[in-house]
Amino acid sequence: MANLNVKIGNLELKNPVMTASGTFGYGVEFQDFVNLEDIGGIIVKGTTLAPRQGNDYPRMAETASGMLNCVGLQNKGAEYFCKHIYTDIKDINTNFIVNVSGSSPEDYGECAALINELEHIPAIELNISCPNVKDGGMAFGTTCAGAASVVREVRRRYSKTLIVKLSPNVTNIAEIARAVEAEGADSVSLINTLMGMAVDIEKRQSLLSIGTGGLSGPAVKPVALRMVHQVSKAVKIPVVGLGGICTAKDAIEFLMVGATAIEIGTANFLDPTVTVKVKDGINQWLDSHGCKSVQEIIGVI
Repeated sequence: MANLNVKIGNLELKNPVMTASGTFGYGVEFQDFVNLEDIGGIIVKGTTLAPRQGNDYPRMAETASGMLNCVGLQNKGAEYFCKHIYTDIKDINTNFIVNVSGSSPEDYGECAALINELEHIPAIELNISCPNVKDGGMAFGTTCAGAASVVREVRRRYSKTLIVKLSPNVTNIAEIARAVEAEGADSVSLINTLMGMAVDIEKRQSLLSIGTGGLSGPAVKPVALRMVHQVSKAVKIPVVGLGGICTAKDAIEFLMVGATAIEIGTANFLDPTVTVKVKDGINQWLDSHGCKSVQEIIGVI
């Protein structure tokens, strides 16, 4: 069996397969389907400082080779996570990573500071695709200055491994990656969802309550691969790749274009055991190609 160990900052993963935030709950929901300790890392659903109700229904729509969502970061807040969810997951032997979101740099920083106190949470993933309420609703992640402002504030208050999740809805994603690297990010993950829309022609309205939503699934994979390759050449920190990964072949493509680890998202809705299948598939491919370690294929393209 090949060595699947990878490292992101100070975060050591037993294999490069993680779950994408918002597609795997808090992990415990999947315990009946898969051994959570077989997964390299579990990124839990988006967590904000204060509780959020999310957007009105309908907030999911199926599309060709993908899905749209506008869930809106529904969660019970950081304090609830610390008091109730953390106790359920802290003794499971894998890396639990909290996806942190906010509406101002100060919100992000305060939320990260609360998570920083949890001994068995070794990392956070910053979702900078959130709207900046102080700047007319523009997402932090669409400008270098906006992205840098969040990472700077969080880095000041958070001492563990910091992964920053990048938005693909930008002109030059490599510029954003370099901006967050300069402010102390230990890693970047990409891509977050692409903005999209679906229409009900009988009702003459959008299929989503707020009109638009984030597109994920196999449809976005070619865009994600290109961006991961581009960013991996632009920064020195590790890159985590995601976007349409459904099989071991998909995951290996991301590793070859420069990803140190990958996240599986939409595919979890189709097959709750997909993470372990992908991990096993990577191992089988490495064995069949005479590779002793996953490191041999990372960034070969």
